[in-house]
Amino acid sequence: MPRMNLEGSSSIVTGGASGIGEASARQLAAAGSRVVIADLNEEKGQAVASELGGLFVKCDVSSIEDADATVAAASEMGPLRALVNSAGLGYAGRTIDRNNDPFPLDKFEFVLRVNLIGSFNMLSRAAAAMAKTDPVDEDGARGAIVNMASAAAFDGQIGQCAYSASKGGIVGMTLPIARDLSAVGIRVNTIAPGLIDTPIYGEGEQADAFKAHLGQSVLFPKRLGSGEELAFGVMECITNPYMNGETIRLDGGIRMPPK
Repeated sequence: MPRMNLEGSSSIVTGGASGIGEASARQLAAAGSRVVIADLNEEKGQAVASELGGLFVKCDVSSIEDADATVAAASEMGPLRALVNSAGLGYAGRTIDRNNDPFPLDKFEFVLRVNLIGSFNMLSRAAAAMAKTDPVDEDGARGAIVNMASAAAFDGQIGQCAYSASKGGIVGMTLPIARDLSAVGIRVNTIAPGLIDTPIYGEGEQADAFKAHLGQSVLFPKRLGSGEELAFGVMECITNPYMNGETIRLDGGIRMPPK
C-alpha cells in the first residue's frame, strides 16, 4: 500500500502562521496539498499562505463558527484530507502560589478552552467534511488528523498544571476518537513534542544562550528540536496508511525534571 497521496487535496493547519504549524504547512504544500492557514495572526498567516499558494483564515479554534468557516474554505480548494491541530498556548502558575492563593480558575479554563476544546472543535468539524469525501484507496481511507500534545502531558513541570491538563486531555482522547472515526476511514494520531525551537523563546543573544542551556537537558541530540523535525513526524502520521491511534513523543529522549 503506497503512502496517502495528497496531490489535489486540501488541508488545514491551525497555528500555521509560525513554529511547528508553519513547518507542517510547508511540508503539506510540498506534498501537493492546498493549505488553509488557520491562525489569529493575520500578518504572518497571510504571508505564509500566499507563499505556499494556500489560503489564510482568521480562526479562533474554540469558535464553532470559525471552525466551520475554515473547513468550508478548505473544502472549496479540494477534498479535505488532513488537519494538523497545532494552535495552542500556555499560562504558567502553581496550583497555589507563594501566598497560598489558588491558581485563577478563569486562566485554567482558558488554557483548556484553547488547547483541548479548540483541538476537539476543529477535529470534529474537519472530520465531518472528510467523511463526505470519496475514499482515496481500497481500504476506504478518507483523511488523517494530527493533534499536538506535549511532553508536559506525561512529565509536566511545576507551574504547568493548566497546560499539562490540556495536553493530557489531547492524549486521552486520541484513541477513542480514532476508534470513532475508523468507521469513515479517518486516522487520528497525536505528537507530543519536547523542547522545540519556536518563536516562544524570543530572539537575540540572550534567547540563544537560554536555548543552548535548555538543550543540554535533552538526551540526544543535545539541542532544541526544530519545527521542521516535528513536521517530519506530522507528515509520517498523515501519509503512512497504517499509522493510527498513537501518541508519539518527539523529544530527543528528554524526561522533564520537576523544574
